[in-house]
Amino acid sequence: MQRYYFDHNATTPVSKEVLNLYTALLRENFGNASSIHWFGQEARTRLERAREQVARMLAADPKEIFFTSGGTESNNHGVLGPVRYVGVTGRHIITTQIEHPAVMRAVGQLEREGATATYLPVGGSGAVDPDDVRRALRPETALIAIMHVNNETGVIQPVQEIAAIAKEAAVPFHVDGVQAPGRLPLDPSGPPGDYYAISGHKLYAPKGIGALYVRNGAPFESALYGGPQERQRRPGTQNVPAAAALGEAAQWVRKHAREEIARLAALRDRLEQSILDRIPGSAVNGTGPRVANTTNIRFDGIGGEALLIALDLKGFAVATGAACSSGATEASHVLRAMGLTREQARSSIRFSLGRANDAAQVDALVEAVVAAVEHLRKVAPARR
Repeated sequence: MQRYYFDHNATTPVSKEVLNLYTALLRENFGNASSIHWFGQEARTRLERAREQVARMLAADPKEIFFTSGGTESNNHGVLGPVRYVGVTGRHIITTQIEHPAVMRAVGQLEREGATATYLPVGGSGAVDPDDVRRALRPETALIAIMHVNNETGVIQPVQEIAAIAKEAAVPFHVDGVQAPGRLPLDPSGPPGDYYAISGHKLYAPKGIGALYVRNGAPFESALYGGPQERQRRPGTQNVPAAAALGEAAQWVRKHAREEIARLAALRDRLEQSILDRIPGSAVNGTGPRVANTTNIRFDGIGGEALLIALDLKGFAVATGAACSSGATEASHVLRAMGLTREQARSSIRFSLGRANDAAQVDALVEAVVAAVEHLRKVAPARR
């Protein structure tokens, strides 16, 4: 069976150029970047080249970049590091109800350590109101943590406006940028905040590598203990081949993202409009500005998981907005925060496009969705 992948917000395949570099370095560049002999210095050179490539993608100083094991670790550092630096007890954090668990659970940990948190609503647009951020500020606010792009809906949060509010209030601002690079143009003036998290496997690099931008002079306390690697921000022997792979992926984004974003936007609009035109009782979740590759659509009267399975059997990989917890399917916290009912949230599918998708694949997906929805509405309507 021919299979087509429309779940790039979950992960992306490793690109050919990244894979070639990664495997070559695994074979040939095995030195420890902290060693002073030739092998170590070769590894160090590769590591610093990767740091420069990531920094150029973000329009940052290489000294502001340190490598991590991925987006979850980067977000944990970006939330825990600033607050623990000033002391957790009595501090206040501002975030939203639609954050990734890597941020929400890190904030929850700080609450257990003595901080308080405000979880701002988003409404039907899927975007937080910057004025709500301003109103939530307190004298004891130690951090604002808000994502750049929502992973389920693709809605872009107003991080530039929030960054200005944070700067005016002298409050550190962490941005989960995992879904942004390669899917919307990045600001040439630099990241929109004091901390900015990215993940390799969202931009065609391997899993297990990520990075965190920390603005020069921003407060930060490492959550890990060990050696002095990564400017004493993240101890442990660096994964040089993976860092180099992330650097190569970042270089591709810097050079080619603009035309790829335009291509993806056209495909996404083709997919979205075809589905809305042909399937009654379908609607897009999230009316705010979105990244080019993502649409989240609900289909009244059916279960999203049933539709996902039906499409998988036809060779199409998509995603629901639901997660499994203790064996029970829970409605997406993002869609629920946007005002959808549990039934609507559970009837929703996320389609996220990538480099391998083309118009023929999109058209084939539309046909499969139309047939599957029609069939499921007849034989397996969602429980009400």
